Amino acid sequence: MSDTRRRVKVYTLNEDRQWDDRGTGHVSSTYVDRLKGMSLLVRAEADGSLLLESKINPNTAYQKQQDTLIVWSEAENYDLALSFQEKAGCDEIWEKICQVQGKDPSVEVTQDPIDESEEERFEEMPETSNLIDLPNCELGKLEEIADLVTSVLSSPIRREKLALALENEGYIKKLLQLFQTCENLDNTEGLHHLYEIIRGILFLNKATLFEVMFSDECIMDVVGCLEYDPALAQPKRHREFLTKTAKFKEVIPITDSELRQKIHQTYRVQYIQDVILPTPSVFEDNFLSTLTSFIFFNKVEIVSMLQEDEKFLSEVFAQLTDEATDDDKRRELVNFFKEFCAFSQTLQPQNRDAFFKTLANLGILPALEIVMGMDDLQVRAAATDIFSYLVEFSPSMVREFVMQEAQQSDDDILLINVVIEQMICDTDPELGGAVQLMGLLRTLIDPENMLATANVRTCKWKTEKSEFLNFFYNHCMQVLTAPLLANTSEDKPDKGDTAVTSKGSTICPDNYQTAQLLALILELLTFFV
Repeated sequence: MSDTRRRVKVYTLNEDRQWDDRGTGHVSSTYVDRLKGMSLLVRAEADGSLLLESKINPNTAYQKQQDTLIVWSEAENYDLALSFQEKAGCDEIWEKICQVQGKDPSVEVTQDPIDESEEERFEEMPETSNLIDLPNCELGKLEEIADLVTSVLSSPIRREKLALALENEGYIKKLLQLFQTCENLDNTEGLHHLYEIIRGILFLNKATLFEVMFSDECIMDVVGCLEYDPALAQPKRHREFLTKTAKFKEVIPITDSELRQKIHQTYRVQYIQDVILPTPSVFEDNFLSTLTSFIFFNKVEIVSMLQEDEKFLSEVFAQLTDEATDDDKRRELVNFFKEFCAFSQTLQPQNRDAFFKTLANLGILPALEIVMGMDDLQVRAAATDIFSYLVEFSPSMVREFVMQEAQQSDDDILLINVVIEQMICDTDPELGGAVQLMGLLRTLIDPENMLATANVRTCKWKTEKSEFLNFFYNHCMQVLTAPLLANTSEDKPDKGDTAVTSKGSTICPDNYQTAQLLALILELLTFFV
């Protein structure tokens, strides 16, 4: 058994319904002791520490998705996922889980227990009842179909049977054909039934059904069905928003049709989850956990495909830093990178490292220096978010860049001074951007952070600390303290007047916003001391 085969990433679902990365390791199934029975153990790849110990409970519903993913819930609002590097390792662990639960490994979902009376009823049914009999897919049967779909949601085993029946009979495409007919006939009652049916099918939480529903052929009709909520006086206009308002902009033409389709699909499915469907708290049993996983792993695939297209990324950077690029185009490019970096948070640590190193090699930091100095507030905010991803990933990488830059540039255009200027010039009355930038400066200045980040010998640690702090105090401190000096000078302006720093920033000494700004600067200075 190779280590690679059983290599996994452990994820947990947080309160915001996002998958948190708990680390990479190797999974095994073992009898920990006689009382615990068989458990799944995941030991960290780096140091062998225990990332996860989970008993294989006979009453837990495990789901196998996309050949390399096993998902389950251990308690209310605590979902776990193992993402395997290889299909063979996933199959092997799945067989162990099915063995403990007495299930056939060919199933994709092991079932929760059902109450005794329901279990007895199923045992009394003949073998021919393995699948639910679906009514004929026709207009006159829509109410019956809606009642059937709604009725199975409370029973895990009936949900699974219905999902299999829908899958085997190609039923979803037939339903969507009826949707088009109902719209053409203005059949409001039928459209209301189709809303209940499609929403109920989503709640079946079945990846194979999602593949059909979210295909190019079907997804807009699925969105159409979800517009006709019977509780609303007028149907929503989600399709109009997705096709006319939310325009997909290719900042650089994407030649890979599969990648383009994946991006379109992910945006639309995310819209279904975030805007159309009710929030997760209003229904039980994590009905949409598979939908969350579907979006999550789509994003992983998108980032990986974009990262491998070196020509695409090189062209994006070339246009981002080209002085001839107009403001609108640059705004689109920086917003693309913001989304790109946000998607990268779904990557496994080693892949995320490669991702940010690729961006660094292509020149993300000098590019940010340009866009952070632009007048456009949206561009500056997006650039700040990108900068925060980079600082969080590797403060040392940012420090190295600014120290190299200091040898070639004037103090006025150094990246750190651009960041300080943006903090001082924040126009938000609550200084939200300034607070964010102050946190990033604090991270870059923190000596403990230097020790933790620099993966080199002790003498290198000292070099980074002394060199960077000397650089900061010599080249940046006067920019940071300019508002304080302007406020405390003997010839400071009267109330209501303004002063201008050496860098061109406007200081208004006697208002609430300036008081907040000075407090932020004093907090940083206190930290320096």
